[in-house]
Amino acid sequence: MNSNLKFIETELMPLRIKLREHDLYKTLSSIEDIKFFMESHVFAVWDFMSLLKALQINLTSVSLPWLPKKNTNLVRFINEITLAEESDVNKDGVFKSHFEMYVDAMKELRADTSLIKTFLQSIQEGSTVKKSLELVYVSDAVKEFVNFTFDIINSKETHKIAAAFTYGREDIIPDMFLKIVEETSSKENITFDNFTYYLERHIELDGDEHGPLSLQMIEELCGDDNTKWQDVLDVAKRALQVRINLWTAVKQKLESKKEPILA
Repeated sequence: MNSNLKFIETELMPLRIKLREHDLYKTLSSIEDIKFFMESHVFAVWDFMSLLKALQINLTSVSLPWLPKKNTNLVRFINEITLAEESDVNKDGVFKSHFEMYVDAMKELRADTSLIKTFLQSIQEGSTVKKSLELVYVSDAVKEFVNFTFDIINSKETHKIAAAFTYGREDIIPDMFLKIVEETSSKENITFDNFTYYLERHIELDGDEHGPLSLQMIEELCGDDNTKWQDVLDVAKRALQVRINLWTAVKQKLESKKEPILA
């Protein structure tokens, strides 16, 4: 691994450990808990797609007339990731984005999709992301998370966008959710096929393909520019911190819902 990438991995380790060992995971113990979590987390799934498209716009030719890009390695990297994230095959053989697959999984669990639906409808009608967030009843942590993402996108600095895309992931989520889903399915004789497929696909792509490709993309974008490498580290730290903040907010809200009502 590139020495700069190794340095970033070392510097991010305290935040990664904090995220990996977050108390939220101890709080999630049932399908009802997962449903509640997903109703906030779906906004992070959505804005990940926006990071992806920002990278595709910056790294490939999406305007007319078409012109070749100098760095065809980056063109290949981002198009491979886009192909899977924006048009993967769901369990029924239908092409769908991972965001749409996530929403399908929410519907299968009977989680509330009205907030994300209202949010997206507002954007489709011409409102900004910031204004659309104000129209839905989501936590300040969700707003902070999405607004941070779009601040990075609006910087139009590709290496910073790549940093948020690469290091702002939640590696532990699929494994943890699969365990809860399997236990619930066994106890209650219920199947969650859409959700299980999404999680397994997420693990397969992020671990085997997208993770390594994203690191190569960072290396290609930064080259020998020390300022860019420092930017990547700073953005990565902020990306992990806003996710930790989101996890904390979900945990606190979930715990408040579970507190007994005192007479």
